[in-house]
Amino acid sequence: MVRRQPFARAAISAALCTSAANAFVAPSGAAKLQQGLSTSATRTPPSAVHMVMTPPEKIVEPGSGRVKPTKDPYNPQFRSAADFGVAYPSSTKEYQEVIHEETGTLLRVPFRRIHLTDPDPGCSHIDVYDTSGPLGYDPKYGLPKLREAWVKRREERGDERFTQMHYAKRGIITEEMAYVAAREGMDAEFVRSEVARGRAIIPSNRYHTELEPMIIGRMFKVKINSNIGNSDVVSSIEEEVEKLSWSTLWGADTLMDLSTGRHIKQTREWILRNAPIPVGTVPVYQALERVGGVAEDLTWEVFREVLIEQAEQGVDYFTIHAGVLLPFVPHTADRLTGIVSRGGSIHAKWNIAHHKENFAYEHWEEILDICAKYDVSLSIGDGLRPGSIRDANDFAQFAELKIQGDLTKRAWAKDVQVMNEGPGHVPLHKIPENMRNQLDWCHEAPFYTLGPLTTDIAPGYDHITSAIGAANIGAMGCAMLCYVTPKEHLGLPNKEDVKQGLMAYRIASHAADLAKGHPNAQVWDDALSKARFEFRWEDQFNLALDPPTARAYHDANLPGEGAKTAHFCSMCGPKFCSMKITEDVREYAREHGYGIEAAIAAGMAEMGELYKEQGQQLYSKDFVARDNTGLEDSIDSRR
Repeated sequence: MVRRQPFARAAISAALCTSAANAFVAPSGAAKLQQGLSTSATRTPPSAVHMVMTPPEKIVEPGSGRVKPTKDPYNPQFRSAADFGVAYPSSTKEYQEVIHEETGTLLRVPFRRIHLTDPDPGCSHIDVYDTSGPLGYDPKYGLPKLREAWVKRREERGDERFTQMHYAKRGIITEEMAYVAAREGMDAEFVRSEVARGRAIIPSNRYHTELEPMIIGRMFKVKINSNIGNSDVVSSIEEEVEKLSWSTLWGADTLMDLSTGRHIKQTREWILRNAPIPVGTVPVYQALERVGGVAEDLTWEVFREVLIEQAEQGVDYFTIHAGVLLPFVPHTADRLTGIVSRGGSIHAKWNIAHHKENFAYEHWEEILDICAKYDVSLSIGDGLRPGSIRDANDFAQFAELKIQGDLTKRAWAKDVQVMNEGPGHVPLHKIPENMRNQLDWCHEAPFYTLGPLTTDIAPGYDHITSAIGAANIGAMGCAMLCYVTPKEHLGLPNKEDVKQGLMAYRIASHAADLAKGHPNAQVWDDALSKARFEFRWEDQFNLALDPPTARAYHDANLPGEGAKTAHFCSMCGPKFCSMKITEDVREYAREHGYGIEAAIAAGMAEMGELYKEQGQQLYSKDFVARDNTGLEDSIDSRR
């Protein structure tokens, strides 16, 4: 098959990777690599735009003025999404420069630098992981082809296979491995060994050259997947590309295009050409569309055709529900909610209608050959996952998980990268069993879960019910978390729903990274806590996951500029702020030459004398009225 050429560019940007003999060569070891992050980065000083407060009302609000259905799928009318500087005031996009030793290629690895007003030495900024992609590109022309030269070199060599696992097993550190090592602050050899063992994957289709490589594995940062996609009812190409941009801006590590409506192929093409992160699909959705939506009419030939088409476009990973076997389907009959996976239900219906085994399972070796050719990773779907708390950890769910383990080993034999999908709806006390079984039965391949949702009673808030489970299973070793939006079970999410889901899951994934002791995870927390204790409000806003929202909540009650330097907020006011009181104790100690404990004792004695002088009254009569600006409003709001 001749690969279809991607959209032509009107202009080619400056190359992002070139040979440079005199560039920085990353030393081995996580500590040295991290040192390189701060010493060899391309330092872009903060502009006036970055340092000036951006009013929250100027943020482009999602969902305002819904995009009309796409008229011409080859010439969409894209809108501009909120830009980097608006979302992250006082941040700049930076690049660490690392040399790939085997080829001499200069790799420019992105990160975000948050500039601070902290006067202490070495505290002028912190650097954090960034997924926003190259800035300032028109969606009509797509992103720069970062990996084009890397892939071309392998094709010219006539390599037998193109998968990252193929190279890793042979001791080769690819450009992608060196790139993700720098992003993670890890040693490149460690990255290679984890990929070779199957404990980590680098989803990177050879034809998705716009990709900024990332890694999924339990020894690395917990990653987040964002789901987008149109339906027969709503959305358009323009809106889905906008959701992609919104997802990467707010921290999505991968993205799945789950489109089931019009222009599926064209929607996916526009997404891929504008995606700096891996893109996954569920190919059976498009296969079903090709047979008129009738599951019984599906054939292996139609499914295979879709796999090749999507691989040619550059899809980085396929979710295939090959573990939904005919003998397992009857065990879902007694469930409260039956089969809730769309892909799982399609395969189950086909199995029953034909009384044959799942065609994806029967043709697994052929699927592996396609994936090996293009380096498409496999996300082995959990088509029998529980859709309610009552159905969690039942026979059908775990029977499929065991089959996933068998399919994983067969994939590894052909150097195909694999991760395993997990539930679903699982109460807290049943989550550990899921993680233990997956590690055991699936041979430590990366686990990728939808939440899990820990209760069923909160429609409209399932981004919270699922983030609770996500933080738990992430801390236990789950490698990637599929976000859930507030619209889960209710409707197709818009941009604001996407952001809310991502915020919930960035909290969950970071909490898991802290629990796992990932390098530098706590640095961010410590920086924000220090800013909070020192009442550096601007730094608090800018260090937040969502700076505009943090600022807006503060300014709702204390909007004046003077409040940005005040040593209290509207919660406690000036008299009851615990951090202000602690600050006063420290100042008292410095003034009187005491240690902290001695200062507290002296202060207690002093206040005891004042207590006696006031006639043993706990508060002086004019306490509330004196110097109490902001406190009365806070008290009134609680009455």
